[in-house]
Amino acid sequence: MINSSPNYKRTKLACYSAYFTMSSIFSLPPLLFITLRNMYNISYTLLGTLVLINFCTQLTIDLIFTFFSKKFNVAKVVKIMPLITSLGLGIYAVVPTMFPSYAYTGLVIGTLIFSVSAGLSEVLLSPIIAASPSDNPQKDMSTLHSLYAFGFFFVVVVASLALHIFGSENWVYITLFFAVLPIISAIQFMVSPFPPMSNEDGAATAGTNRKNYAGLFLCICCIFFGSCAENTMANWISSYAQNALGIAKTIGDIFGMSVFAVLLGCTRILYGKYGKNIYKVLLTGMIGS
Repeated sequence: MINSSPNYKRTKLACYSAYFTMSSIFSLPPLLFITLRNMYNISYTLLGTLVLINFCTQLTIDLIFTFFSKKFNVAKVVKIMPLITSLGLGIYAVVPTMFPSYAYTGLVIGTLIFSVSAGLSEVLLSPIIAASPSDNPQKDMSTLHSLYAFGFFFVVVVASLALHIFGSENWVYITLFFAVLPIISAIQFMVSPFPPMSNEDGAATAGTNRKNYAGLFLCICCIFFGSCAENTMANWISSYAQNALGIAKTIGDIFGMSVFAVLLGCTRILYGKYGKNIYKVLLTGMIGS
């Protein structure tokens, strides 16, 4: 008897590759801040505004999908999500190069577009992994989230070496290279089945969780302090190491941003495999952040 059940391994691989390539949205722009400042005379205030635009756009998308998830066809949205990443990075690279007078406008538009994709990946990829049949769902989820960190490491190392070898004036080609990678994920999603996902029990689950106010408050604090630490490292350590500490850009990026990313990924993998006593781990992580 032939087993006609869908093979969700391709779906998981598509989610993994999407999360891996999506890390370029967070790690590549900060590597270019000094280059953009020198080439287009963009102030640190305006560069920081790009970070704010990225964050606010993602938050808006998260809230929209949280409250109106039933209004969207998840499969269709996920299929075009990597293409949105490619489009955003493409605009981010091309507009400043072709229209230097409107360089910052191009950076804003590109940031808005790829931030939409980042927000979508945050709210859609994890539920797809969770809904896919698995012998070890905890391992699958841990793998998904660790791939963001290792994608971060990949982008930092490749981009730093490329900027060092080819020169910062060729940043546009490096950005376009990372803009092409998400297309692979889009192709994978188009040939992969999607598991059924239901939101029917969401209200009941939320009602149960409200009883644990201490745990909820701890999670909120962990997200707040953890994201503060991660955003500071991801967005500003490159510029700080180069300008304030006088460390060569390539060395500062590889031994600053990339080591941070490796430790982030290793922690996620180790907790997924050996972790227990979640509240002590969360509290320790929050204090550490």
